[in-house]
Amino acid sequence: MPTKKATPAKTNAATKAKPKAKATPRAASRKAATTAPKAPAPATAARAKASPVKRAAPPASPRKVTALSSKLSKTQILEEIAANTELSKKDVGAVLDELGVVIERHIKKRAVGEFTLPGLLKIKSVKKPARRARKNVPNPFKPGELMDVAAKPASVSVKITPLKKLKEMAN
Repeated sequence: MPTKKATPAKTNAATKAKPKAKATPRAASRKAATTAPKAPAPATAARAKASPVKRAAPPASPRKVTALSSKLSKTQILEEIAANTELSKKDVGAVLDELGVVIERHIKKRAVGEFTLPGLLKIKSVKKPARRARKNVPNPFKPGELMDVAAKPASVSVKITPLKKLKEMAN
């Protein structure tokens, strides 16, 4: 296979002969950003000492998950997560409590009304309008009879929808 010959590089005289375009403010700021001196990165040992939080390394491959024969209590769930993440049981409890607070802030009155735990579930607050009282409605449990339905005030309910990963876990 023949190789290509390298083309000669342009000389400085050839590049100086071309008229330069006017520098725009955007180009000037871009040039200033690239030529600005960068601060040296701190040593990794110094960074490790400054950070008191222990972080668990991400799993190299998916863990083998075994099915449980009985339901875990809250304490057992905290112990299980603490053992698998190298965090203390108190820290895991604090994380779950904070997750509850974050969910509450999303779905409470005058809030967004929706919270998503990525890949697992979506929690929505659903507003149900008020219903008027109705008389002489057919009774669905006793055909031929009529009944009265009481009025219901407006309310808000919570709807939880499973997402892809949660559906895959069940299969």
